[in-house]
Amino acid sequence: MISSRLPTPGRGPHPERPRAVGGRVPHTPLRPTWCCRSDGQPWPCGEARLLLRLEYDGNNVGLTIYLAGMMYEAMRDLYHLNPHDGPEPSALFDRFVTWGISRRRPAVAP
Repeated sequence: MISSRLPTPGRGPHPERPRAVGGRVPHTPLRPTWCCRSDGQPWPCGEARLLLRLEYDGNNVGLTIYLAGMMYEAMRDLYHLNPHDGPEPSALFDRFVTWGISRRRPAVAP
């Protein structure tokens, strides 16, 4: 018997990055609102983006996977808080994932 009902997915990755530096409040998300713990901006804030780029330097795939996991967790939280007026999926994709995807520069002919 095939069921059309899928099991509820488990929790995604824990939002532990970017790591705190110098004993300051880390630029990690404050759940369930997904604002930055440090500056109150929507996470990932500008500082978190810079720190994540540094932390994942040379590992664009790892950064993208981490950000996609955070987007999944944010969707769960934000849609649970406001199921009828939650953010558009494309807006969350832009907020969490798009900025982290690096684009290769075209090769310059000598």
